[in-house]
Amino acid sequence: MLTAGVLVTGLLAACGGAAAGGPDGTGGVGVVRIGYFPTLTHAPALVAEREGYLRDRLGPGVTTQSFAAGPGVIQAVFSGSLDIAYLGPNPTITAYVQSGGAAIRVIAGATSGGASLVVRRELDDPGDLRGRTLATPQLGNTQDVALRNWLSRNGMRADTEGGGDVRIVPQRNAAALQAFVSGHIDGAWVPEPYATQFVDRGARVLVDERSLWDGGRFVTTNVIVRTAFLDEHPDRVAAFLEAHLDALRLLADDPARAKADVVAQLRTLTGQDLDPAVVDRAWDNLTFLADPLPATLIRSAEHAHAVGLLEDLPADDLAGLWDLDPLNRALRARDLPEVTP
Repeated sequence: MLTAGVLVTGLLAACGGAAAGGPDGTGGVGVVRIGYFPTLTHAPALVAEREGYLRDRLGPGVTTQSFAAGPGVIQAVFSGSLDIAYLGPNPTITAYVQSGGAAIRVIAGATSGGASLVVRRELDDPGDLRGRTLATPQLGNTQDVALRNWLSRNGMRADTEGGGDVRIVPQRNAAALQAFVSGHIDGAWVPEPYATQFVDRGARVLVDERSLWDGGRFVTTNVIVRTAFLDEHPDRVAAFLEAHLDALRLLADDPARAKADVVAQLRTLTGQDLDPAVVDRAWDNLTFLADPLPATLIRSAEHAHAVGLLEDLPADDLAGLWDLDPLNRALRARDLPEVTP
């Protein structure tokens, strides 16, 4: 059970999945409800929607919804109102653990990398952070766990109440950027494009999270499915995966077009224009891939346990989190290498 951050325990009774309903939009065979975040690390989802891949593969019954953070996704999945979602590793672990392994399965990867600790330029050593205030997007979220684990490994403590050697405050990324500019915080562990935007506002990268992982790759965003939906509608899941792979192919083959799609879709979702120059620089810090990098998610769970945000780590049970057979069938059909759990 997570002790902080997320969480939706009152919805556990629904996590067996509200039964798929009829053609009224509540989960019938013709309807697929997909969630993602309006952020660069969810670029495969943004491209899939902007290019029409989701509609082409799934038909007019597909609907999408953007979320601000993982808890909203988990609530929607547990209540049976969301079928498939792009989600970070720590919310993924939360949903799996809190449902006793019943609610979700990971069916693909989406993004690796794209998270950094950015701080004031005069702070150039871990020890310089003592007594400072840093932000993360949310208590218990993926970047929050990464920061707390890194601080612990460098001999510093940060408690969940904002105390310790380093004070950590949960703030939405845009608010954290403004707090940095106004001098209220000294840095943040944030995903792209916010890390690049911090640098544009005078920060320096103290830790590129890729440097902490073997091969520089770690799961930032994977794709989850409600288990009941996977069991009842494997054909719809297979069709979604085709759309997802279509998006990954465009991201690899035509990055200029993919970047334009991302900027346009973010404008549609948020009403804000993301500077294409920021996207260009942030893009270099991201890798888009179908492999969900399972070993790195397991390590993320271990990190959450080590910093006190995950009790009773079910390491032996996490293998049941992945169902990659549908993905591997789609990869084989495209003569692409399969992935392994």
